[in-house]
Amino acid sequence: MPEGFFTAVEIPQQKPYNQLLFPAVLTPNPKSKLPNTLSLTTQAIRDQKPWLDSLLYKSGAILFRGFPVNSASDFNDVVEAFGYDELPYIGGAAPRTNVVGRVFTANESPPDQKIPFHHEMSQVPDYPSKLFFFCEVEPGSGGETPIVLSHIVYERMKERYPEFVERLEEHGLIYTRVMGEEDDPSSPIGRGWRSTFLTKDKSVAEERAAKLGMKLEWMGDGVKTIMGPVPGIKFDKTRQRKIWFNSMVAAYTGWKDARNDPVKAVTFGDGIPLPAHVIYDCLRILDEESVAIPWLKGDVLLIDNLAVLHSRRPFDPPRRVLASLCK
Repeated sequence: MPEGFFTAVEIPQQKPYNQLLFPAVLTPNPKSKLPNTLSLTTQAIRDQKPWLDSLLYKSGAILFRGFPVNSASDFNDVVEAFGYDELPYIGGAAPRTNVVGRVFTANESPPDQKIPFHHEMSQVPDYPSKLFFFCEVEPGSGGETPIVLSHIVYERMKERYPEFVERLEEHGLIYTRVMGEEDDPSSPIGRGWRSTFLTKDKSVAEERAAKLGMKLEWMGDGVKTIMGPVPGIKFDKTRQRKIWFNSMVAAYTGWKDARNDPVKAVTFGDGIPLPAHVIYDCLRILDEESVAIPWLKGDVLLIDNLAVLHSRRPFDPPRRVLASLCK
């Protein structure tokens, strides 16, 4: 496969950081004489994986646009071509359904709800290193998946709220969530405990929660989960920089349903409540620094989960975005 199978292009939504565009956007090379087929695309991914990994390392995210990825099965082939190990979805809050192979639905919460910025599964120790998203059906309107570089958020928060960030680094965070037995599709955090821990047995759920460092308190038809203290800031060893690796804003502003009060969903690791004005200013910074690219059918977005936070904007149906998590 020649080196020129992929070509980098610029689109209006990208932002420059350190002489690089975020995210990187790749399309089929118009000068290539090879047909634009799925089999050639997956072969090119395998052949050029070191280059793609290097690009992901430098940019934090890559959008693949214009390739013949038309179905969940096609998307699964693309994910498989990268050769990353699969990460079982244990401990996450979002309701998801397995579609095929390593492919799941993205968060199934109602379309009128915004999903705030977060690193995927940052509240549990076994989080994915890579995320894939695939647009099978374009949104009627809205429904973008905004992304933002985590170290930029850390730097801005450190400059604006040094004492808050120092306390966050010292104490970490505690996340508290109440879940029912079954999934609640009306909630953005509606994953029930059975699907969260992939079991119907409470004792097995307790064992799996313990491996995550999570405490369970059974209550009626549900369970309260207590996670932490866990770090709110991490050090990205590969890039030698600190990152805003938490779901603090997501929990404080978005973990709301019939069972949960978002203000109580996250505290400092010593139990002290978080100051609301800081949380909402952080939300503003996340929005200011983010990039939101409208989905087109066939788009595949690869995210380095240690470098980038993501979210979801409300949308008008139809919209079908699928996901895959990798170690």
